[in-house]
Amino acid sequence: MSHGEENGRNEDVLVPGEEWPELERAECLARGAALKWASGVFCRPENLERLGHYRKRESQRTTSINSRLKSVVQSYLEGVDWGLGQLREARTELREASHSMHKARLECSQNAEAIVTLETLREISTNHCQLLAAVSNLPRLYSVRNMVLETERLVESRRLLEAHARLMELERWQDEVLLQLRGCGGASRTTLSPEDDKLVQNYFSGVGRLVEALAKELWAVVSSGLTLSLQNPTPFVSAVRIVEREEALDQIFLEERRGVSGTHSRPMPPGRPRCWRERFFKVLEETVAARFRSASYLHTRGPGLAGHLSALQHSIMSDLATVRNLLEQCVPPHYQLTKAYLHACHRCLQTHLSQIIGWELQSGEIFAVLNWVLHIYNSSEMMGDPALSAYLDQDELGPLISQEGLEQLQNKYVQSVRKSVSEWMQKALEVELTDWQRDQEPDIDHEGCYHTSLPTIITQMLEENARVALMISESLRDQTIQMGLYEMENLLSRFRDAIVEFGKEHRKDPTANSKFYLHYLLACISNCIILKMSTESLHQQVGSRASVRFSRIPPGPLAALDRAVKKACRLVMDQLLLDLLPHLQELLSRTWLAQGDVIPKVCIVLEHHYELYSRVRSPCRQRLQEESQRLTVVEYVRALMQKKLICRSEEERQQLAQQMAQDAQQLREHFQSMEVDSTVNEMNPTALIPVLADLIKLKDPGLLTLEVSGLIAKYPDISEEHVSVLLDVRGDVPRDVRGTVLCLLEQSSPPLPPGYRPIFPDILVPPSSMPFCLPTAKCA
Repeated sequence: MSHGEENGRNEDVLVPGEEWPELERAECLARGAALKWASGVFCRPENLERLGHYRKRESQRTTSINSRLKSVVQSYLEGVDWGLGQLREARTELREASHSMHKARLECSQNAEAIVTLETLREISTNHCQLLAAVSNLPRLYSVRNMVLETERLVESRRLLEAHARLMELERWQDEVLLQLRGCGGASRTTLSPEDDKLVQNYFSGVGRLVEALAKELWAVVSSGLTLSLQNPTPFVSAVRIVEREEALDQIFLEERRGVSGTHSRPMPPGRPRCWRERFFKVLEETVAARFRSASYLHTRGPGLAGHLSALQHSIMSDLATVRNLLEQCVPPHYQLTKAYLHACHRCLQTHLSQIIGWELQSGEIFAVLNWVLHIYNSSEMMGDPALSAYLDQDELGPLISQEGLEQLQNKYVQSVRKSVSEWMQKALEVELTDWQRDQEPDIDHEGCYHTSLPTIITQMLEENARVALMISESLRDQTIQMGLYEMENLLSRFRDAIVEFGKEHRKDPTANSKFYLHYLLACISNCIILKMSTESLHQQVGSRASVRFSRIPPGPLAALDRAVKKACRLVMDQLLLDLLPHLQELLSRTWLAQGDVIPKVCIVLEHHYELYSRVRSPCRQRLQEESQRLTVVEYVRALMQKKLICRSEEERQQLAQQMAQDAQQLREHFQSMEVDSTVNEMNPTALIPVLADLIKLKDPGLLTLEVSGLIAKYPDISEEHVSVLLDVRGDVPRDVRGTVLCLLEQSSPPLPPGYRPIFPDILVPPSSMPFCLPTAKCA
């Protein structure tokens, strides 16, 4: 036993009397736990009787623990003994291996001088192998230059198959020379020295030029395949055969390089793999792209774009027919040449159309593109041809223009049409304003109503744009209609401003073109009615399909129409009031009371206006008639409120009430003769005059409270000022009765019944002639 082993063993032996610190700590913990347990158990006297039982149980437990500890220590010692035996065996084997390596090192150093002699022998052997390879290949090496020249002539004359056979032979010679040179370097040599590699490349440099020249001619033949198939398809067939040969050679060299076991056992020859089949399809796509580029762009913009797309359609279909009927027979079936040509055409069309839609296109050009993409391209005249269904897969091709691109193009179309529509509407409005200055009556349609050219121009324009957009898609039609409605809203806003300006100019100089001022106002009202019907018609075109998207007519155009109609009607009523004013000034005066011939004159003016109102389309015709009736009554009562006539006696009150009732009857009969809806109805404006007459002719002033109560019940919008003026007109109302009546008005404020149209807010009461009277005080 060595000295180290003895030291190692002695380290594991404890010195007698020495204890482990862990053992002492464990013993202290055990004693503490035992004392704690004993103090807890024997704190009661009754537990002391079971002391023997506890002592016996604890001794049995101690014995069991000791036996388990001995078993564990025994197994541990056995494992340690086995491990020490393994270490001894490993040390013996290590000593033997070290001894063997020492002997091998000695033998290697003794053979070092012999290796130097073998190196010289290896160099001589390598030179010998190279010389042997050169001598064996001398006949081929001498003929390389001539074969290269002959192959070049074959390529120039497009004898492609023969040229390719010579090229394959030259490449085979080059590969054999390279293999022989690699073999001369020993079995482990897989690469050439730079000098040998450069020497071979220089000598066979003509082979690389031949490959490039042959490939150039080959792809020239492939690119002109459509023309050759109609004349002489032999060169194209030869090109395909060469491509297949090269593809087979690529596969052979790749398999040889990987070797049988999957490792690289043979280097790849220079220029391999050529992947000429893949290049064949790239040339095919480049040919298609070149045919697109050759299309003339001279007349592509503007109206020529549709012709350009039509020419593309015929060119593509003609080429596809040639490929399917002729070229497909010249290639192997797995080429799927027609399908490849279809995909190439589709990709080139995508690129071509992306360039076109990037231009600043007008609406006509955008329509031509959308129509060609969405309808013509997928129709039976192009890709929908049944003869192409076997080669076509729409999922693989994808759309010519993406959905986002189509939406952008449609938006551009709508914006372009919007610009054109806006310009046309502005021109139509300018023509309309010029027509208003004519010294002749407006045109009359088949229904006998006034009109101008404005609604016809607008309606035809919007309907024509909707019809053209529908040729593309219903969604584009909907967008175009919506755009048209918004543009109509803008037009109607300008139209209303023009009506306002027309009325201002007439008020400044009523004599200028005053003869037909009212006629053109009525024509404007009829125009708005026609435009409303056109708006509803356009909405129905959209609503029949997209009820969710357009559940109702956009409020803009209808609101603008309503504003324009209201303004025109207001101006018509202003003109009626202007014509009635000379006669209205005579009403409710003593001259009127004596003569009573004012209302017939008013009826003559109303009759003239009603004749003109008959030239307006319904329902505005009825509206104007009703407004004229209301205006007449309002102005009549307003004349009463002027207090031009204050009754001095009972006789004058009876005469005034009788004349007012007679005027009301004349007005009612006149309105009925004009076919105005003026039936005897208390809500009719003409019914107000007899009610006021009854209040005036009342003989007993004490009954005025009851009469005013009835008046308030019929006309809840009457005010204290109106009733006060009526009491003044009577001229006999005592102060206490007046106060009672006015208090009644203050206390009673009934709500307006449904459908009731207030009339008294339009009847102004002149200010009081007593400026010293405070507003808060009641003046008797």
